[in-house]
Amino acid sequence: MGNKTAGRGFPTLEIKVKICGLTRKKDIDLVNKLLPDYVGFVFAESRRKVRLEEAKKMALDLNPAIKKVGVFADAPREFVSTAASECSLDILQFHGAEANGYWQGFAQPVWKALSVNNRNDLTHAGLFSGIDGLLLDSSGGGSGKAFDWNLARGLNVPYPLILAGGLNPENVARAIGIVRPHAVDVSSGVETGGVKDFLKIKQFIENVRGLREYCG
Repeated sequence: MGNKTAGRGFPTLEIKVKICGLTRKKDIDLVNKLLPDYVGFVFAESRRKVRLEEAKKMALDLNPAIKKVGVFADAPREFVSTAASECSLDILQFHGAEANGYWQGFAQPVWKALSVNNRNDLTHAGLFSGIDGLLLDSSGGGSGKAFDWNLARGLNVPYPLILAGGLNPENVARAIGIVRPHAVDVSSGVETGGVKDFLKIKQFIENVRGLREYCG
């Protein structure tokens, strides 16, 4: 990653927080109070998938200080363009088998997801071009299960890392200490009974931003 470190091995750069898989107007109310850096609207097949019209309404109610990420998997480019326009997406996140040529021409920055099961999966990590972030996830994103973060320790790629997969308020500080990502991405880890939980989101954000005290 190239992040400088200080004290206890944490990055000196501020770590960003993404709360993914918003599905309800109430979710927007929660994040507007807690102000993560990013939120994610899932347009890929998932129990958190939202219809375009629903996402558009939620996006309109979102605090403009929070960046909107659209999550797609092997979607037609026309649909991605429509969703980006109608929901005023700030970032496009791709989880399918999309190759380098797929995202060329989109106006928004691109995050490409890479499923990590073993060290061999990371041999592909530096081969993407034209992306603005590499998201490391466990296989079957949204499963709430983490991959072995030690596989990504010291990973050197020419773009920022976003860490996802099995993060929660209790383990996020340890994950950050190992991977040293630019941002962390959480969904099921801040849910109770399958819906976003205010206190869990609050604790997750506080536990990430509390790491600043070790920076300097």
